[in-house]
Amino acid sequence: MKSYRKELWFNVNARRGFVNITGQVDQCLKESGVSEGLILVNAMHITASVFINDAESGLHHDYEEWLEKLAPHEPVSKYQHNRTGEDNGDAHLKRQVMGREVVVAVTAGKLDFGPWEQIFYGEFDGRRKKRVLVKIIGD
Repeated sequence: MKSYRKELWFNVNARRGFVNITGQVDQCLKESGVSEGLILVNAMHITASVFINDAESGLHHDYEEWLEKLAPHEPVSKYQHNRTGEDNGDAHLKRQVMGREVVVAVTAGKLDFGPWEQIFYGEFDGRRKKRVLVKIIGD
């Protein structure tokens, strides 16, 4: 069995944003030489997410509005977490909703996706460098 590990780094200039990382994960798969197996892709920061969905801008806008209704950034004083001097209590909650990681099957050397599926990095407390782990195992 082969094993491959790589960290992808992101620096989203805004507080929040979504980045399609499907191409980068696919490149990792090619580098790994794995043709049958599994890929784990996970955000290694507690205010960021990795998720699978459609690459459609209207959907991403809907996510932004929906998440802001669920956990609005302001007023920052409403979050006990922010009493530590942070202002990102909402980002922790948004990450919890959107998830930490995804696992994708690898079949015949390709990401085994359903129609329209893509992998995204979700940032909820940006403006600094953060990483995503790609771990691939298989033959």
